[in-house]
Parts: sequence; C-alpha cells; structure tokens
Amino acid sequence: MKLIMAVIQDSDSSKLLNALVERGFRSTKLSSTGGFLKSGNTTIMIGTDDHKVDEVLDIIKGQCENRRQMISPVAPMGGNADSYIPYPVEVEVGGATVFVLPVDQFHQF
Repeated sequence: MKLIMAVIQDSDSSKLLNALVERGFRSTKLSSTGGFLKSGNTTIMIGTDDHKVDEVLDIIKGQCENRRQMISPVAPMGGNADSYIPYPVEVEVGGATVFVLPVDQFHQF
C-alpha cells in the first residue's frame, strides 16, 4: 500500500477531486500554503494499492497543469529588503508536487 501526497494549486483541486472520485479513489483534502508565493495550495492525500499508483499519478498529471501568471510580490515584513522586487513578475504556477510513500499499516476505525 502507498500514500500519495499531491501538493497542488487551489484552482486545480475541484477538478482533481472529481476525477479521483470518478475513478473510484478516496482522498482527503488539506489546506496548505506555499512557501515561495505565499499563496493557497491544496494537499491531497490518497491511499491506494501499489499496483494503482501509476493510475493515480496519471489522473493528477492530467488535472493539474502548469500555467504562467503575473504576481505582485508581498513587501517584506521586517526582513531583509535586498531581495524584494517591487513590481509584478510572471511566474510558472500550477502543476503538482507529488510524494509517494510506503504504508506499513493501514487501519480504518
């Protein structure tokens, strides 16, 4: 058994969760915050059998796409202002960061 943890952008969460349900996978959704953009993310946890990991990864890849977006950086609060960029910049957002972890035991009470 494996635990798949996918960190995705909030805007991709609904379509990913719907696609997982359509294919019979149960999941847990957690709110999270990204360290670089300081914006909302969603972390999806999916427990599945070893032989279904590739299917889950294909679903995630198909629903979480990269795209470019203009962002306005947040001014530093009391920190070092040397690296602060005071104007909007275009960055790549979206996609998914996925961790596949072994599960020693699984219990459902």
